Amino acid sequence: MQTKDNGLIYGPDDNVPTLEAGLLGLQHVLAMDVYVPPLIIAGLLSMGAAQKTGFLQVAFLACGIGTLIQTGLLMKMPMSQGPSYVPVGAVVGVYLANGGPNGGMATVLGATIVGALLVILLGLSGVYQKVVNKLVPPVVGGTIIACVGLSLMPSALNDNILQASGNLNRNIALAGITMGSLLIVLILSNYAGRLKNMLKAGSIVIAMFVGTVAAASMHMFSWESVQKAAWFSWPQFTILHYGVKFSLSAILTFVIIYIVLTTETMGTWFAMSNVTGIEITKKQWDRGLVGEGLSCLVAALLGSTPMTGYSTNAGVVSITGVASRKVFLSVGIWFVVLGFVGKLSAFLAAIPSPVIGGIFAIICVIIMLNGLKSIPEANGNQIYVVGVPMVLTFALVLIPAKVIAQAPLFLQYFLKSPITIGALAAIVLNLAFNTHFGRAEEKASVQK
Repeated sequence: MQTKDNGLIYGPDDNVPTLEAGLLGLQHVLAMDVYVPPLIIAGLLSMGAAQKTGFLQVAFLACGIGTLIQTGLLMKMPMSQGPSYVPVGAVVGVYLANGGPNGGMATVLGATIVGALLVILLGLSGVYQKVVNKLVPPVVGGTIIACVGLSLMPSALNDNILQASGNLNRNIALAGITMGSLLIVLILSNYAGRLKNMLKAGSIVIAMFVGTVAAASMHMFSWESVQKAAWFSWPQFTILHYGVKFSLSAILTFVIIYIVLTTETMGTWFAMSNVTGIEITKKQWDRGLVGEGLSCLVAALLGSTPMTGYSTNAGVVSITGVASRKVFLSVGIWFVVLGFVGKLSAFLAAIPSPVIGGIFAIICVIIMLNGLKSIPEANGNQIYVVGVPMVLTFALVLIPAKVIAQAPLFLQYFLKSPITIGALAAIVLNLAFNTHFGRAEEKASVQK
């Protein structure tokens, strides 16, 4: 397989051999930190070890089913679904405000079900693509992509490395080893002749392996949780376990959450479109929103948190050069397997966070640079359309949590999502300046 002009080894429509697609899909799963939001929620809800494992398994299962729905049936882009960080505070808040262990999760699930149904209805209405076509020309789309990469950087560096549990010096060293391994493999791939594409496509899993071996040698990887986990187990924390309750205040809270999630997902879709070089059609925008709603609905029925297009997808594709939908369908299958195989889930969760962080940091930078590269040459006032949203995104990344906590509750959900604020700022500024540049490019934002 020859590398394409856009740097891809496999394009979205390329047919990858089944075994290779499975291995490449597993690599993508390993590169995603989808287990982090569920584990954060489980910790905040004081779940026991068995409950945490069960909660993580249903999250994997929801990821898998959502990916198969979105990539295989609806939007049909190379995209995998995963839990967002955005709903974490809302899940915990609604849970505690509605009885905690005595009905709190039932209220959370009721609110997420209603929110998911509203997202589905919005997609079916055909309004979404009209809004995007009107408000998101290329200069805005590129800015949103850049904001996605910029906003993910704290999770890569702080959550996974600098503020992760364990010795800080060893965390930094482990992240550096993993990051260095990835860069060495990518450099060697340029001189590997026939092995070039194989090394590039497998670069992340090779770096992950080196990082995990290094972690074991530094006594930072424990097999204890893997040994204790059952080989096979059925999901325990479904809606049948929790039940469902409806609260108007909880529903309104999650309506705001879904607005934020939809804005973030738009940025993720733009990023993947930019990497693959294939524009998103009007039909795809609406079908994608329906798929997003169905993913969240499945997650709620399984007893998990909302699933959305995962932000790291485009970065992983940029590194590996693999954008085949068949590979992403295998991602969905792997997640379903993880939902039932406890030892695999436990192994993935046991990989030290600095290993993930070392790769994640490079992915974030690539996403940001791809966004900047996709912005048409900005002149005059369009510079502000690009610059101000990035400043706001970076400001929200750095702002202390106690400052955000002083804002009204509904504003906190927006302020905790730098991507959303950056996207809204880009849209508003572009409309405010409304230069010839913006109007001329507007019709090109969504392929007819």
